Amino acid sequence: MKPTNPVFTGIDTTVFETMSRLAMAHEAVNLGQGFPDVDGPEDIRRIAADTLIDGPNQYPPMLGLPALRQAVAEANRRFYGLEVDPHSEVMVTSGATEALADCLFALVSPGDEVVLIEPLYDCYLPLVKQAGGIPVRMRVTPPDWSLNEDALRATFSERTKAILINNPMNPTAKVFSERELQLIADLCLEHDAYAICDEVYEHLVFDGARHRPLMCFDGMRERTVRIGSAGKTFSLTGWKVGYISGPAALMDPIAKAHQWLTFTTPPNLQKAVAYGLGKEDGYFTGLAEDLMAKRDRMASGLAQLGFSVLPCAATYFLTCGFDGLGLGRTDVEACRTLVTRAGVAAVPVSAFYGSDAPTGYIRFCFCKQDAVIDEALVRLGAFLTAARAESA
Repeated sequence: MKPTNPVFTGIDTTVFETMSRLAMAHEAVNLGQGFPDVDGPEDIRRIAADTLIDGPNQYPPMLGLPALRQAVAEANRRFYGLEVDPHSEVMVTSGATEALADCLFALVSPGDEVVLIEPLYDCYLPLVKQAGGIPVRMRVTPPDWSLNEDALRATFSERTKAILINNPMNPTAKVFSERELQLIADLCLEHDAYAICDEVYEHLVFDGARHRPLMCFDGMRERTVRIGSAGKTFSLTGWKVGYISGPAALMDPIAKAHQWLTFTTPPNLQKAVAYGLGKEDGYFTGLAEDLMAKRDRMASGLAQLGFSVLPCAATYFLTCGFDGLGLGRTDVEACRTLVTRAGVAAVPVSAFYGSDAPTGYIRFCFCKQDAVIDEALVRLGAFLTAARAESA
């Protein structure tokens, strides 16, 4: 038979799905996949439920309900001082992954180069390749995840069409510094490149810091699209509601790509998210404070067990070194040991790199109930104690 599309044929099952299956098989505490284990605010869910019953339940506008587009525009102004036209510069998508696909398919032509910064969220590479783009990768590495200026400059050329940047960054929990963002902006302007900004963790930033979109930097307003996620902002990942903000000249082709992918997103969910984006500041600061407390709870416990816990400035994730704990030579071996023998699932950080990856670090997800975090720490402690006794 004729071959199927090589971009997707033979792709391995995602590491998140692999570890989740192992977690189920071994009845492990799943700290691998990045989703909360409690649902988001009841008032938001109640609006979605009532709207589902009351209707309408027919096709909403392709670009999204006007109320949600207006709410996204107002959030841009409220949090970042960005003036965005809700009619021509905002579009609703069925999740941030669809938003990424829309942007790449609309802005990248076959043969265009797209700059990617490893470690990568796993959908980036196949989407760039399906768009016909040529991935040009550079990397940040643990423990400090700093962006090397010379290495980044070397990835840009006259063939560069865009850079795809995840800020705040999964899995590193890195928030790019003002200096790093300015460097990216300068390179985009120098090489006439677009910036596709995956900013789904924009409200999950800790220790009093504030997210600053790349779109806010001088010269970037007309060449940047930024992607947000109701799933992350309201702990409703199963809803798959995302949104793109960007200049009208870019949003027009992006909307054309959207209409041939999902076309619309459930109207009851859109109405509920529109309400959620209008919540008082206390909701957004409370979300970050709650997650920060969970971060500290898990980080303290892991450090006491002997893990080297890296700084975490944002997101749902802690990256830890496991040297000296006897979990295996690589992060993949360590994660298999933990899920099969300790009953705790984590994710190997090497899975977020293309090749020649650092292999001494694993990622734990802390957006879980305190009792779940504590149970994971108890299991890890019991396993490590027993393992030390066996080797003594």
